[in-house]
Amino acid sequence: MTEIHTTAALRSSERVIDGTTVVALCGEIDLLTAHPLSARLDMLTAGPRPDLVLDLRSVSFVDCAGLGVLCRAQNRTAARGGRLRFVTGDTGFLRLLRHAQLGGVFEIHARLPNALAAGPESGDISAAAG
Repeated sequence: MTEIHTTAALRSSERVIDGTTVVALCGEIDLLTAHPLSARLDMLTAGPRPDLVLDLRSVSFVDCAGLGVLCRAQNRTAARGGRLRFVTGDTGFLRLLRHAQLGGVFEIHARLPNALAAGPESGDISAAAG
């Protein structure tokens, strides 16, 4: 019997812009990709005052394991006095956050320049949307 995997791999790229680490993710954040992503985000949030932007615009799917990874990254960043922002305009993802009662937990922006320029309390997309 041939095994067929339908889950897309998660790809990522990183760059630093004015001291902020931007991680662009592409694919699915699910049970199969959660562990390696979590390990990488743990490394990026290990130091004092991590400044991190996760560009989720090319993420096509997030399951509960993926949501747990994002929550862990938020908690680690906050515990170290840092800042985590998401870049996404996906109404399905925003609806997921709302239904999980995480609407006010994450700082969310529609565009990368907004996430890089904005102050700590100024998400430009409401997770209540959708």
